[in-house]
Amino acid sequence: MKTLYILNVKKIVTAALLFGAIISCSNDFTDRPSEDSIDTSNFYQTDEQVKASTDALYYKTWFPFNNKFFYAISEVGSGNMYTNSSDVNAMRNFSITAVDPELNSGWQSLWANVAQANFLINNLKTLAKPGVSLSTINNVLGEAYFMRATAYFYLVRLWGPVPIIIDNLATSSSPQVNTNRVEDVYELIRRDYTQAIALLDNKVRGSNYADNAKVSKGSAKAMLAKVYLYDKNYAKAKELAEEVINSGEFKLLGGTSQYSVTSKSFGDLFKYSNNNNEESIFALQWKTDANYGSGNNSNTQFGISNGTLSTSNASYGGVFGPSQDILTLYDANDVRRNETLMLPGNTYPDIKVKNGTSFQVGFTVPAADQIGGQGAGAAIKKYCIGIENGTYTGPVDGWGMMNNNTYIMRYAELLLIHAEAILAGAGSTSDAAALASYNAVRNRAGLSAVTSFTFDDIFRERRKELAFEGDFWFDLGRLPRAQAIAIMAAQNRGNMYGPEYFTPDESDFTLPYPANDVAKNPKLLEPPVPYQF
Repeated sequence: MKTLYILNVKKIVTAALLFGAIISCSNDFTDRPSEDSIDTSNFYQTDEQVKASTDALYYKTWFPFNNKFFYAISEVGSGNMYTNSSDVNAMRNFSITAVDPELNSGWQSLWANVAQANFLINNLKTLAKPGVSLSTINNVLGEAYFMRATAYFYLVRLWGPVPIIIDNLATSSSPQVNTNRVEDVYELIRRDYTQAIALLDNKVRGSNYADNAKVSKGSAKAMLAKVYLYDKNYAKAKELAEEVINSGEFKLLGGTSQYSVTSKSFGDLFKYSNNNNEESIFALQWKTDANYGSGNNSNTQFGISNGTLSTSNASYGGVFGPSQDILTLYDANDVRRNETLMLPGNTYPDIKVKNGTSFQVGFTVPAADQIGGQGAGAAIKKYCIGIENGTYTGPVDGWGMMNNNTYIMRYAELLLIHAEAILAGAGSTSDAAALASYNAVRNRAGLSAVTSFTFDDIFRERRKELAFEGDFWFDLGRLPRAQAIAIMAAQNRGNMYGPEYFTPDESDFTLPYPANDVAKNPKLLEPPVPYQF
């Protein structure tokens, strides 16, 4: 993709964040130029320009969310990751406050996505010149609806009631707005994904991965199926999941079922060369350049960095490590174990590392006390692809960031959604269609097929499959509160040198609104109001 921002036109900065900042780091929403003063005379003239107008929505606007916040909340908070780094460890003991800088970054990033999507939804048809085809306009609008829905899906699950903003200009002139009810935010999400389904192009994910970068009609159906699963509307979740399955658009990388690309494996999912593979439903598309915030920082933050041995291109590494709780999650014969966790004795022949003052391709993970990574006794393998090594890793920027994609949703999750939707809250199921989806994921992992499964089984399977991909916190949030609290209170949330246990309370399952935004918009703390659609 070209590195072109949505508003990359004369006298423009990147679209405003709602309530408090723009991507250029200003902390005042009112600093941005109003949309009715934007000069668009040299843009939106061709199909290619219009198609490029969503490029930033796949990476730039997501960077402050994905860089640290996403993992600090969803993985440290859920008990999958351990860290004692002061900037990202508040959720380890549920002590996050309204002045937390990463909390503010995540909040602003999600509103940046909303603002940029709103700009396209409200202006593209007017701005597009006569030479732009209607099919191109519709597909780009579909992308914008998809991105707005996805941003709101994170906002509502993290903060609960949030303002529904569909008009940037109205909000910039009257920035103090009430939050809206959770059920209304979910209604907007469903409507936006439904609009995206109507507008986006159909695709089949083939072996030309460069064509798979952007979302499709199937991507929107898959995300909406997940929303319906959260709503416990199992019939709609099942219906949409089956439409995606039957379309043949996506496949698992690995396995031997009808759902599989048999020549590949689970480990291939996280290689740079497999960006936008057949399993990718929606992934963030990093594009390193000379600007901070264009690349994926996970290789630095997840890998080994002990002063001698390092998988990081930067001068530091190992900000996040696996929790003690997750180290015992996988069976020894589960192929996901070594592709998710770097455990002592694991070997990775393709990864380049720095060893002292020299470099080597291939290494064996050292003893637990030599790994670094916060004293976790292990490191994280997912998204860790090592020192820059030609086509294996792709390029690296001046901050050690890389271009390997970040998954937001994979086909494996869609199959598990399908299986859970058929289970539909029952004690167990032996339904053939549910088993086909469930066992396809297990078999790809090298595990034997089962003849029935329970909710606890599929809940555990989701954790194993999606560990370190930002989902377990939200899965815990779907449980009855007492059950989720019991799971988290039983987790060893310390490091290899000593266990630590913390018990969340009810209020810890939603985040505080950032203090500087509350100061500008005190209505954030008022009771939510109904939204008039």
